[in-house]
Amino acid sequence: MSGKPEADTPRFLAWLYSTPAQQPVLAALCAIEREIGESLRPGADHQVSHTRLEWWREECARCAAGHPVHPLTRELRSQLERLAPAARVDSALAGLSGLTDTASWDLASATFERRAEVAAYCRRWAAAMVVPLGAAAVDWTDFGAALCELELLGHLARDAGRGRVRMPLDELAAARIAPQALATPPWPQRLVGILQGRHQALRQQLAAAIAGLTPAIQQSDRGLLVWAALASQASQRAERALPREPAASIAGAAAANWRAWRAARAATAGRFLL
Repeated sequence: MSGKPEADTPRFLAWLYSTPAQQPVLAALCAIEREIGESLRPGADHQVSHTRLEWWREECARCAAGHPVHPLTRELRSQLERLAPAARVDSALAGLSGLTDTASWDLASATFERRAEVAAYCRRWAAAMVVPLGAAAVDWTDFGAALCELELLGHLARDAGRGRVRMPLDELAAARIAPQALATPPWPQRLVGILQGRHQALRQQLAAAIAGLTPAIQQSDRGLLVWAALASQASQRAERALPREPAASIAGAAAANWRAWRAARAATAGRFLL
């Protein structure tokens, strides 16, 4: 019912190389994320968006409690129940409302005063999008939070142009950088230094989160590992392009496809490393 994630995205390649058991779960999660994200569509009525988000917040709670009513949440719950006992499914879906939490934050164009707020935002997203997908024996929260923040950094200028500042205001103030400067690369060297540090720290966080995975978990969760490989590759490319953003290209898309295939092979063999 939920189909596939949007083509030419890391989500699609993660879905493509997921196991048959993982694919419908990831597809449902991505479809729910898109539905909730419709509330952020430019030009949407603000009050309608708030009402829509509140309904989805309640639906996420119903889904976690075992009583979903929307076709997508019913599909998600059904697919997870094929893989695990109901109690495990309840636990895995307990953070699904993180998708409405982050969307509400974005709808309000709220800013992050401190890094702890960025971390909380990213961990809420991780609880919704990554924890339900990963093996129960692993805490995937730090892994998912790193994925989320790397994605935010990848859209830094675009989001800033829409009023969504993805960097903590106290760090920008300490470096004497105006928040509106994020919307107009090339960025000042002071901001470049901050961004380089975040890219490097987040890639290390991803690598540390998967360093101890057993071969069996690598095989079962290879879709997540493909996603991590693509995020790491995109981060390295973004860091090299500073003080500008990397330009989209056919070569870049081909490199992402090749990286995804190699990562899936390595995970299937239980030898994945970042």
